[in-house]
Amino acid sequence: MSLLTNDFVPEEALTEPRRKAPIAQPAAQRMSDSYQAVKALTCAQVIEQLETQGITAESLDRRTLRQEIEQVISSRSRRGQLALNSAERLLLIEDIEDEVVGLGPLAPLLRDASIDDIIVNGANTIYAERAGILERVETRFRDDAHLMNIIQRIVGPIGRRVDEATPFVDARLADGSRVNIVIPPIALDGPLVSIRKFRLQALSIEDCVAGGVMSPAMAAFLTSAVRSRLNILICGGTGAGKSTLLNVLSSCISNKERLVTIEDAAELQLRQEHVVRLETRPPNVDGSREVSARDLVRNALRMRPDRIILGEVRGVEAVEMLQAMSTGHDGSMATLHANTPRDALSRLEMLLGFAGQQNDVRAVRRFVANSIHAIVNIQRLANGSRRITSVAEVTGVEGEAYTLNELFHFEEQPPMSGEGLHRTLSPRPYHAARLKDYASPVVDKDGPAW
Repeated sequence: MSLLTNDFVPEEALTEPRRKAPIAQPAAQRMSDSYQAVKALTCAQVIEQLETQGITAESLDRRTLRQEIEQVISSRSRRGQLALNSAERLLLIEDIEDEVVGLGPLAPLLRDASIDDIIVNGANTIYAERAGILERVETRFRDDAHLMNIIQRIVGPIGRRVDEATPFVDARLADGSRVNIVIPPIALDGPLVSIRKFRLQALSIEDCVAGGVMSPAMAAFLTSAVRSRLNILICGGTGAGKSTLLNVLSSCISNKERLVTIEDAAELQLRQEHVVRLETRPPNVDGSREVSARDLVRNALRMRPDRIILGEVRGVEAVEMLQAMSTGHDGSMATLHANTPRDALSRLEMLLGFAGQQNDVRAVRRFVANSIHAIVNIQRLANGSRRITSVAEVTGVEGEAYTLNELFHFEEQPPMSGEGLHRTLSPRPYHAARLKDYASPVVDKDGPAW
């Protein structure tokens, strides 16, 4: 009988070797209670063996650590405590290696290039998103204590903490993946982990055109807009791809410019040589030592940046961001949660109000209109695909209302299908004179973009 059945017996009760059974699927193996018990016991023995040698797992290279694991498994097999076929043996070695120096059950999911998001709803429930579709995966943690151990392994290296006093935190993995963690007593059904995976191969403008995210005409305009130093605001819903699009557009920036990025959890992967990365810091237990995005934007203005790139505008830092955009830092970019370009402008007004900028409405709107040149809206559609649904220029204020020049719009046909066409609505951008020296010869199939 294989160790991966539910008839697992602790090694103390074993009196004779078990016979091998036909191998099950790896996912099913990892879900079984017997496999979890064997993995935990073998992992403990590996750590004990390393401690007797006076070394730690972190100090070993992967090849040496794997040899140590193989020795423990071989020893147990010779004593009749394990009965493994070759596939089971490789599976167990890999999982124990992940347990000792990696992120346990999350490690295989993080290595899977087809997975974009990983959602952990307690020890026994894990979901993964592939191609925009969320589906449950057949792997799990041993228990909540096991999951909490992995959580501490995530937050520890970056100086963050999560406990009953601070039961939620934003963090990042070593590869740049963004992590949000919520634990009891806030989370009622066990610890919750949400991971937005970092793309090892950054998308390019060409990739976005080929994938239908934008049309060739959109790509031509946005490339020229970035190169001509228009201030761009990217808006959309949660998970729409705002940060990914910000990465894509940043690739059009000249390599000669000094860029300062400001984020809550560093995830942007700018490809220029002269990039300075800043990250906010949450308050400690007594509520002090917080470093906010507003503090970092103010400080960035003293760092001689050519452009400031703000990962997300969500608070009073909107004031400093708009001041930077309108006073010498043209070409700056940021993201914002909003559903349409006009909605994005309304939300900016609200954030300015939070910062105490409650002046005459027309004065506030002129300030916003003079700072933001173009707004790009990206949405995640019903079928999981992501599309730029609108590109609009902010041309000014007429009376008490913003005037927008919508250049491109995505028409979903039929509704809720995720399919449709990008339409070119305006034949000539408001900023055409500024763009002409950076124009791209790309032409949309429906006619020239501008």
